[in-house]
Amino acid sequence: MSQQSPDTVFQEWHDNQAIAEQMIPMIGSLYRHNNVVVTMFGRSLFNRSVIRILKDHRFVRKVEGTELSVQDTFPLVKAMMDLNLGPAHVDVGKLGVAFKRQGGGDAEAFLRDQLGEIVDAHDPDAGNGEPKDVVLYGFGRIGRILARVLVEKAGGGNLLRLRAIVVRGRGDIAKDLEKRASLLRRDSVHGPFDGTISVDVESRTLIANGNAIKVIYADSPAEVDYTAHGIDNAVVVDNTGIWRDAEGLGQHLACKGVAKALLTAPGKGDVKNIVYGINHQDISDEDRIISAASCTTNAIVPVLKVLNDEFGVEHGHVETVHSYTNDQNLIDNYHKGDRRGRSAPLNMVLTETGAAKAVAKALPEFDGKLTGNAIRVPTPNVSMAILNLRLDKETDAETLNNFLRRMSLDSPYQKQIDFVDSPEVVSTDFVGNRHAGIVDAKATIANGKNAVLYVWYDNEFGYSCQVIRILQQVSNVHFLKLPRAQA
Repeated sequence: MSQQSPDTVFQEWHDNQAIAEQMIPMIGSLYRHNNVVVTMFGRSLFNRSVIRILKDHRFVRKVEGTELSVQDTFPLVKAMMDLNLGPAHVDVGKLGVAFKRQGGGDAEAFLRDQLGEIVDAHDPDAGNGEPKDVVLYGFGRIGRILARVLVEKAGGGNLLRLRAIVVRGRGDIAKDLEKRASLLRRDSVHGPFDGTISVDVESRTLIANGNAIKVIYADSPAEVDYTAHGIDNAVVVDNTGIWRDAEGLGQHLACKGVAKALLTAPGKGDVKNIVYGINHQDISDEDRIISAASCTTNAIVPVLKVLNDEFGVEHGHVETVHSYTNDQNLIDNYHKGDRRGRSAPLNMVLTETGAAKAVAKALPEFDGKLTGNAIRVPTPNVSMAILNLRLDKETDAETLNNFLRRMSLDSPYQKQIDFVDSPEVVSTDFVGNRHAGIVDAKATIANGKNAVLYVWYDNEFGYSCQVIRILQQVSNVHFLKLPRAQA
């Protein structure tokens, strides 16, 4: 700015907006016709606004130390349109940085080299595979966010198809459906639904962005025959938390039309607790009941995994500062749990968490190494885990942060670990973050073998994205990610 006039700066912004506008239909076409998801350092550019695309380009400066603009990536996106690409997630941000560093040149030749395994791989007659039916049993906070993400991801080879939700109540059906639609349409934390929602009372259906979602009324799984609604071989996602063991969740499997059950809470007994990105490969074809563990477990396990691999963890304590949930009372009233009867919006509530012990279910090497506690605080969403660890190797904050930054940008844990290095961020800045956890670099403390890490997480949205990734895993929905990480 110091060397440019205000008019020049504004004109550059105006020009970049125009280029981003041209990119939007190209990104959409690649998604719908080629099943190619265009990303910017792991952040999807599909169905994003002009401003969001420009902001995601600006983000590259923080992670790569180099400027990247739509003027750098537009030639690549345009060239991708002519390469008859097969299905993949293509990170145009990483490609753009590499292309810029080599001095530009022939964009098509560059992409043929970088994306060679999917060039001319599109087969319009092959189809995308068999869609997988998904049913949401329960339609509370997590259920509605899962619905939003599933609707957003419909098409583009995702293959997950939200067919129904199961809820209680048989009063005024028309009024009930309108209320369900309204709660999906408007959210005090996550904002308005991105699209349109209508109600078909006669068929008891919500239609969200063209997705017909049947509303099934039942008081127990035993009452439901999914095949009667044209649903078969479905994955039922249980969001109620009423049943957490194999016996209780097995009620879903007894229903006609159900293939598997996925619990959005920590599982008990022999139920596998899966943190996607860490132990999702443990899911076998024979596993018909699995758990997505808890939001806190998902937030801390990826960070603990990479730290243990690099530095070794001798022992530690996890303190969770967690937003209040519907399990607590708005005003002081009876509650079977200790302290949770006190007003959630008015108090910090010290309570227990099983997240520390649950870590060992995903990472057996942590068995007996961690203790944990939780404090519920008067915020509606976004939580924080404080990891107080004793490492096997000495380190310092800079080394620790540099390592975690690399893990967030170019590792198998890119979708699980995010990284922020700002002195001004607060909890609301992470509403809608799709990562399992976000390391706050400015808060990192390290001295010798002692380290304290602060990990933010959207305990609703980030966790729901992890659940979706497990759904994709059990439904055999896999994506090739390009360019491949350099060895």
